[in-house]
Amino acid sequence: MKELVFRAAKRLQVATVLVANQRLLPPPGNALVTAVRVDGGPDVADLYIAEHAEPGDLVVTQDIPLAALLVPRKVVVLDPRGEEHTAETIGERLSIRDFMERARLAGAVTGGPPPYDIRAKQAFAAALDRALTRLFRGI
Repeated sequence: MKELVFRAAKRLQVATVLVANQRLLPPPGNALVTAVRVDGGPDVADLYIAEHAEPGDLVVTQDIPLAALLVPRKVVVLDPRGEEHTAETIGERLSIRDFMERARLAGAVTGGPPPYDIRAKQAFAAALDRALTRLFRGI
């Protein structure tokens, strides 16, 4: 997935920032991609992203609470499987996430997401292309 983002950054000449609580290496030969290392701890990277994302930015995250903070601020949010979080969908996604969390805390075995396969990668690539096209065209 990161490789798709790196290629899009280079092709479109758009600055791209990786944020994590561990060392990340931007791809060699692509000065448009930079990395920010934040302190360890719960949600530190998410808080950094929430503080620095601006309207019209694109954020890729699987963190639903982070998406719920960003969507109302007109930040485009994609998950790694190509689902775009919107004002119409984020409330429901947050409710489902909270329900599943409560179920897990109560001892229910909820399982995890399906494997990240070629379909998921293709869905992400298509969603990334649609979102970037929309952002660059101002739609």
